[in-house]
Amino acid sequence: MSASSRRVLVLMGGRSSEHDISLASARSVVEALRQSGHDVASVEIGRDGRWSLASPFASDLPRSPSRLTEAVPFPSASAEVVRALASAEIVVPVLHGPFGEDGTVQGLLELLDLPYVGSGVAASAVCMDKDLMKAVLRDRGIPVTRSVTLRHGDPAVHPFDYPVFVKPARLGSSVGITKVRQSEELEPAVALARRHDDKVLIEEYVPGIEVECSVLGNERPVASLPGEIVAHGFSGEDWYDYSAKYDQGGMDLIVPPRIPPEQVERVREISVDAFVATECEGMARVDCFVRPDGQVLVNELNTIPGFTATSVYARLFEASGLPYTALLDRLIELALERHARRSALRY
Repeated sequence: MSASSRRVLVLMGGRSSEHDISLASARSVVEALRQSGHDVASVEIGRDGRWSLASPFASDLPRSPSRLTEAVPFPSASAEVVRALASAEIVVPVLHGPFGEDGTVQGLLELLDLPYVGSGVAASAVCMDKDLMKAVLRDRGIPVTRSVTLRHGDPAVHPFDYPVFVKPARLGSSVGITKVRQSEELEPAVALARRHDDKVLIEEYVPGIEVECSVLGNERPVASLPGEIVAHGFSGEDWYDYSAKYDQGGMDLIVPPRIPPEQVERVREISVDAFVATECEGMARVDCFVRPDGQVLVNELNTIPGFTATSVYARLFEASGLPYTALLDRLIELALERHARRSALRY
């Protein structure tokens, strides 16, 4: 390994319905990190929550296994998993959705005093919860898409014209989301969303162009060129659903988007503002709508976006001049910088 190489542990899979998407992202990350000269191990978290070693480090040099086991007991983890955690210099959680992107794994890594890529506990939890994320952004004066929140037992009512979108508050990859075109479809859509979360959002339909922007950094984040999403609806839908996101040829990404230059800059500006307002670090993909009148609205922040070389987050930075392997190296640097900064704090 070179002087800048690290022992990097990649976490993949997870308990959420986005398990398979995580595996695809993680395999791409592992391959790219190895090509960059890092010593990479991977741990797969099953849908049942069990951790298993998928691939070991080439050089097994434990940091301090006793410190790990003293910090957090691992009664159900194998000795190989504990040894991999103890050997890692940095962890890359490639976990989408609940039990990975929502601050839970980040909290564990904080307890273990392990540097990790991406946002911390609070930002991860807030951005995973679209209701809380919108509340934070509204408080900071950042325009967001309008929605109402249904908690357990709330009736399915809303003030918007049809169509509307119904979605779980704390999930991603368009899982459990329905475009509701008439009132008779509302209750079944809410029931579907409640299979995934006991908090559900009904969002106002926003006419216009869907534009996504990648953000990278800690104290001084930078935005990529934005990209316009053109979904083809292979599953019969006319919006950016699961099929459009993950099926081959399901969508086109147009960079830069077909909007005026001042709106492109507004998307970049508002994406960084949203990243800072929610206290994200490392990376996030910000999903926006550009209305016909030119107004830009933030819809979602994804703190662990899809991360294959052909995923939107990486493609936008590739188009901005930062290749995939260099992007991963930069994320590792940012994680180590944050850990060093926070390690200097006194508690």
